[in-house]
Amino acid sequence: MDLSNVLKARSIAIIGASEKNSFGSDACNNILTYKKDLSRVYFVNKSRDYVYGRKCYPSLIEIDDTIDLVMICTPQATVPSILRDANSKGCRAAVVVASGYSEMGTEEAHLKEQELKSLAVELDIAIMGPNCIGFVNYMDDVYAFGCPVQNRDRKGNIGFISQSGQFCISVMDSPNMKFSYSISVGNCSMIQIEDYIDFLVDDDETKVVAIYLEGVTSPEKFEASLRKAALKRKPVVVLKAGRSEKGAALAASHTGTLAGSDKSYDAIFKKFGVIRVDDLQDLLTTSLLFATLPVIPEKAAFVSINLSGGETGICADMGHLFGVPYADLSHETKTRLKQLFPFSAPSNPYDSTSTAAYNAELFSECLSTILNDDAVSMAIIGMTIFNQVEDPSLEIMYEGMRNVISSGMRKPMAILSFIESTRNQGLSCRFEQLGVPILAAPKYAFASIKYLADFINYRPETKSLQLALPIQGNQYERRALSEYESKRFLQQYGLKVDPGFVATTRSEVVQTANKIGYPIAMKVESADILHKSDIGGVKLNLCGEEEALDAYDQIIQNAALNAPQAKVQGVLMQKMFPKGIEVILGIKNDPQFGPMLMVGLGGVFVEVFKDFALYPVPVN
Repeated sequence: MDLSNVLKARSIAIIGASEKNSFGSDACNNILTYKKDLSRVYFVNKSRDYVYGRKCYPSLIEIDDTIDLVMICTPQATVPSILRDANSKGCRAAVVVASGYSEMGTEEAHLKEQELKSLAVELDIAIMGPNCIGFVNYMDDVYAFGCPVQNRDRKGNIGFISQSGQFCISVMDSPNMKFSYSISVGNCSMIQIEDYIDFLVDDDETKVVAIYLEGVTSPEKFEASLRKAALKRKPVVVLKAGRSEKGAALAASHTGTLAGSDKSYDAIFKKFGVIRVDDLQDLLTTSLLFATLPVIPEKAAFVSINLSGGETGICADMGHLFGVPYADLSHETKTRLKQLFPFSAPSNPYDSTSTAAYNAELFSECLSTILNDDAVSMAIIGMTIFNQVEDPSLEIMYEGMRNVISSGMRKPMAILSFIESTRNQGLSCRFEQLGVPILAAPKYAFASIKYLADFINYRPETKSLQLALPIQGNQYERRALSEYESKRFLQQYGLKVDPGFVATTRSEVVQTANKIGYPIAMKVESADILHKSDIGGVKLNLCGEEEALDAYDQIIQNAALNAPQAKVQGVLMQKMFPKGIEVILGIKNDPQFGPMLMVGLGGVFVEVFKDFALYPVPVN
């Protein structure tokens, strides 16, 4: 879907413009505060002549201009008639703020949303929402956002998409975040979240796509947009709700989307190189890291530089905890560092001692020495920036980093703040202009560095970047196969399995046992009995003819007693393997995303430890 009519609208009308506290009031304030060109901005309210000193029209019909986008900030009942008026003005896009649609979970609410969508299709108007607060396009100066935000410059290169309006506000108010787009998508009745993802992946002004995701509505579009991002090497950072059953249920009730299987999402993200974070701060820190770095390091080989032994120890521990790959410094690098800082013990992480913070040229030489080491791809520099503390060392270290970058150093740097505090915004902006991101406190900082390492090591050319998506509308006959049938079926597809032998009489038991040799395993053979041990249908480690015959009799009797409706084909006999490590291999069929290959610890502990991994088929 082409979103230019929505996100790049040239003329916009705010329906429900007001000076009372409301979505309409906030939308008007945002436009008046931020938008540079107001020549094609129109306020509409039949009860007002002026809003905030600007002319207000009684209806869309009265406006002598074509309208690209209407932002409807009025109650649900008014939306259909406003859309018809918009259609008469040539409008092709609308933001619908009103709630009370599918997020309510009732049949009536779902019907209202379907009626809204049908009307929009009839009028050829693309709808953002409903149940959203709109968007801002910082690149093209388009504002259609219905909640108050702090007055500051937010133009940058993070494209943010959120299925939570409140998260959209929180992220926009984070002082260091800067955006190409900030989009509150709501219920995605017509324009789906996958459409926004695809748009931002294609957008040259967007360096990283950050998403708060509750669920997807179009697996096909989701697959296509993630494949495109993987091949373009554009970072996609996702905070996905629904790890728990309760979280999944709340996500579904919030926007009316399906949360899907969380492990399936994990598997898909791994396949397509998507970075999954754990909370909102994690999303901010990771997005800022990718957005601010001038280049992505060529390899995952980091160095940590600090001013004290305590900081160095923390970095060593956190690097170990998160699996951050530290580079091994060369002998030449260590020798030079020892010359520069005689009281230091060169290693990685490195404690340069506080001497480095009192001489910009010395600090520059330290950084250059380390970054020129072929083993190193990026430096993480410990520096806690407080807002009110006058610390000349911060300026000295800034000068040192600027000198290194000015000399032509291409390897990136980042600053690690050991305590989360109110940042010195002036100094922070200067570091940002250098291309040096300031990371959060160590847990979040090292998590983001590990995400960066994973992104560097991800190789899309080694992946089969597709999913075996279910064909919508197809109805398949489903039936269970017995163990013997299953194994014969697998054999047809080239899997090396031992199907065993089915015995239907006592004499066949003796003949089969003599053929395969003891010890043997015997199990009831029936497509109607899926959990054989539950009905006494499994006997193991049978070491002689008498034991085999007794087992056969007991299995047949137990099946008749405990599963009288089951059709029993006999008893499956196999050679008993010696004890060893058992694995489980299988397919989990996700209703949204199709089959996932499953492998993990097998045997009786499958359900106890749940130690398994999923990966979407096809595999390479």
